[in-house]
Amino acid sequence: MSVEVSIVVGPILETEDSPPLDGAGAELSFRGIVRPYEGARPIVGLDYETYEPMAQKLLAELCAQAIVRFGVLSIRLIHSKAFVPAGEVSLFINIRSNRRIAALEAMTWLIEALKREVPIWKRAVADRCQENLSEIRLASGGC
Repeated sequence: MSVEVSIVVGPILETEDSPPLDGAGAELSFRGIVRPYEGARPIVGLDYETYEPMAQKLLAELCAQAIVRFGVLSIRLIHSKAFVPAGEVSLFINIRSNRRIAALEAMTWLIEALKREVPIWKRAVADRCQENLSEIRLASGGC
């Protein structure tokens, strides 16, 4: 049973998988990529804010719960803070388990629990010359 959790500044650049664990028959990786749109409006990226001590603790607890609940062998989770441009990775999760069903169920549960419980907030950032949308901060000052 292994849990590795980290919060990094900006996009997640390295999502290399580590060597396989003994007994792992399945490995599942998820990369959450920032979309270039918020609703129908174009954006240049997302700005993530977090209360890091609590977020780090809750992420580790949720990963540990997923290991117990679904019987997976290991979970590695990386989440971004600060600005992440559209097209870049802001969330990476790798789960290893004996069987694929356990990894798939753990992944779905973990992503939903993370969104619901962890103090990480995102704010869309519009192109600097577009109108300022509700709760959208301009990327580099006014036009």
